[in-house]
Amino acid sequence: MTAPAKPTVLQRPTGRPGPLGWPRWFTTLFGTDIWERFSFYGMTAILVLYATEETAAGGLGLSDSDATLLFGLYMASVFLCSVPGGWLGDRLFGASRAVLYGGVLIACGHVSMAVPGHVLFYPGLLLIAAGTGLLKPNMANLLSAFYAPGDRAARDAGFAVFYMSVQVSALAAPVLVGAVGETVDWHLGFGLAAVGMALGLLQYVRGTRHFGDTGAAPSRAATPAQRTRVLRRTLACLAAVTVLYGTDAALGTFRIVHVMALIGLLTVVVPAVFFWRLLRNPLLTPAERIRVKTYIWLFLASALFWAMFLQGGSVFSLFAKESTDRTVGGFTIPTSWFQSATPLFVLLTAPLFAALWKRAGDRLNTAVKFGIGMICTALSYAVMSLAAWQSASGPVSPWWLVAAFLLLAAGEVAFAPVGMSATTAIAPATFVSQMVGLFWLAGALGGGLGGNALKASGDETPSPAYFLTLGLITLSVGLTLILTRAPLGRRLGV
Repeated sequence: MTAPAKPTVLQRPTGRPGPLGWPRWFTTLFGTDIWERFSFYGMTAILVLYATEETAAGGLGLSDSDATLLFGLYMASVFLCSVPGGWLGDRLFGASRAVLYGGVLIACGHVSMAVPGHVLFYPGLLLIAAGTGLLKPNMANLLSAFYAPGDRAARDAGFAVFYMSVQVSALAAPVLVGAVGETVDWHLGFGLAAVGMALGLLQYVRGTRHFGDTGAAPSRAATPAQRTRVLRRTLACLAAVTVLYGTDAALGTFRIVHVMALIGLLTVVVPAVFFWRLLRNPLLTPAERIRVKTYIWLFLASALFWAMFLQGGSVFSLFAKESTDRTVGGFTIPTSWFQSATPLFVLLTAPLFAALWKRAGDRLNTAVKFGIGMICTALSYAVMSLAAWQSASGPVSPWWLVAAFLLLAAGEVAFAPVGMSATTAIAPATFVSQMVGLFWLAGALGGGLGGNALKASGDETPSPAYFLTLGLITLSVGLTLILTRAPLGRRLGV
């Protein structure tokens, strides 16, 4: 197998090259990211399955709709936490320490979930969400900081290798963690994810000596007044939440769905406040204000895409568990293994879309690429609708799910990379970080919407009509984006 192209170095190279000739700082970040993604995708592969398992068998005993709500709002929390996580790295800790602190929180969260019983499960989820929100944006910032400002080719190569690492981890984690969690013990599965994160942390701590001063200090350190203001607001929010849920518990009415409701509310309120504050900023020029207003349509399309895509880890997984014939030659395929299909197909389809975008050039603008991604996603739901209809007479062939995951992966490849690129291109020069924050918040809103979709439908399990309705909504948005490509392109400039 041909080794990926070497990312060329650096502003401050130190020491001898590592494996494959890559600089030591790069192998440190690469290895840390692989292990962090292993822990993340391993845990999410079994999360819904554990949540729906009967309590007598060691699970949470949630209904399908409550389990999908839990999964969606957990993913929304990860996206939400990326915004303050990026701020903490930029203004307070520096990217290097932020990655370390985030990894520690993630490891503590996985260890909490590995403890038998349910008491530490939800605190563990919150720790992982907070840690991931701190680690991921600062890992990207740290990687970027090692390259000279004008060395775009090297930077793109480095990020391409990182993207590959995510897919490799997402491919392997469900197989290993899923096999242990489903066939041996759920908490051992969560424990295996904890081991992965611990290995990543160990490698990171050992490798930071190769960083020099890169990422050691905040890029734009907050002033004492700003720190005080943020601290006061944070403490006020924590006090309000404590009073709210403390009163709820004292009255004997507390349920975990009350916490989920707050997270769901935040996924709507926070993006709205972000847009409101950005559009009111007097530093925006009239042309920039038009671009930001038009970007709202792409933001909403992004939220819908993530609402559909993230159900691949919840609703699709439940269909694999309950309505799919998983026995092949006397061997029963663990349900979680189906979660490896998406990263596999991402690796296979990414070169095809890259060639298509290159061949088309400027003839396909951002709206068209978004539309293509939405249509692929809609077709995935059409396949699931047919599979659900056929499952009325018994478990269906696993090839239905394979086809659905192939189309879902194609949608991700067409949509997700273009979304971040377009966001940074559209952003006013002085507000790039805020616009990137909005991009993450589209995922938060999508996670909240997707998590609530099954419960809002009134079905306890996904029906053919459920998949068909969501597919038609997604298809209509995709076609609308393509049909309005000219005016959107003019107003956005991409």
